[in-house]
Amino acid sequence: MNAPLPVVLAGARGHGRWHVANIRRLERAGLVRLAGICELTPLTEEEAGGELPEQSADFGALLDSTGARIAVICTPIPTHTDLALTAARRGVHLLLEKPPAPSYAEFRRMADGVAEAGVACQVGFQSLGSHAVPAIRELVAQGAVGDVMGIGGAGAWVRDEAYFRRAPWSGRRRMDGVDVIDGALTNPLAHAVATALALGGSTRAEDVTDIETELSHANDIEADDTSCVRITTAHGHRVTVAATLCAERADEPYVLVHGSSGRITFWYKQDRVLLQRADHGPEEYDHGRTDLLENLVDHLTTGAALLVPPDGTGAFMKVVEAIRRAPDPAPLPAAAWHRVAGENRRVVPGIDSLVAAAADTLSLYSELGAPWAPRTEHPLKEVSTR
Repeated sequence: MNAPLPVVLAGARGHGRWHVANIRRLERAGLVRLAGICELTPLTEEEAGGELPEQSADFGALLDSTGARIAVICTPIPTHTDLALTAARRGVHLLLEKPPAPSYAEFRRMADGVAEAGVACQVGFQSLGSHAVPAIRELVAQGAVGDVMGIGGAGAWVRDEAYFRRAPWSGRRRMDGVDVIDGALTNPLAHAVATALALGGSTRAEDVTDIETELSHANDIEADDTSCVRITTAHGHRVTVAATLCAERADEPYVLVHGSSGRITFWYKQDRVLLQRADHGPEEYDHGRTDLLENLVDHLTTGAALLVPPDGTGAFMKVVEAIRRAPDPAPLPAAAWHRVAGENRRVVPGIDSLVAAAADTLSLYSELGAPWAPRTEHPLKEVSTR
């Protein structure tokens, strides 16, 4: 039996609570040991889900004192690169929350530094641990839906105005002169973008040849809350992902593979797949999922391949860079949204059907006739893949 690997978690509140619970789950399985928590304000025993480990606001010192083998980083987006390199310089392996960085330059600084240090890094796109991803790729390779014509992604979510005040960086594009890029497509619905690219076999930076963006917001924020992006890949696919945090009703996000003789729908949070093809009835499949921290432990103990190494998110980071370079998102006119009584949230009427139509037709909002849609931008020009 291998001894449990000591883990330090940086950022244990907010989404970090999920990581606390997951580390405790793997602790009970004997795979890891929660050795330390890095937070500005120490956690209580209840928040830590058990006996308190060592705590400190000094990440590097905590890695040293605990002898950590793995660091899980779930901190504000602009801190990811520096914290990842702090761990890498100490030989500590990484699970780095998505998005891995707020710009392509910061991503390359992180990825190159991690590679130079010789440590393993897993990027936290949990949907890419779904067993549905290789299953769909196999269906495509077998020609189950004919030739791939394109891939759509749809995310219609509901977020109240408090969501955009959950942290000082929430809904910001920049803060104190530093990139944040906390938009719908780059953070809450980033999985839709990364998963759509992965199903098309376009995960590396060099797999992306052009990106069109349409970014807007109904909420009083800098970043986008209602946006779409169309990516052209080196395979010749169009990948269109539409997202909103101002939906009329919350829906499960999905990715849609369009084939010449059928389609595959993947509800990536549910690991559920629907295959529809000519001359067959609909076929539905439920798949399992490999946890990314568990996969990282497996990689370190048995040599198993990492599911989401940094270079496997290069294409996603090209999308982040295009959104970063695009003009600031346009505020929607007052007539394009309204508040829901008693819920303190803003809704864009008709956006649910527009999101679905964009995924279904691979069209942008402006092409679907949305009167408020901003002008399409092509901000990705001369962005090096190294």
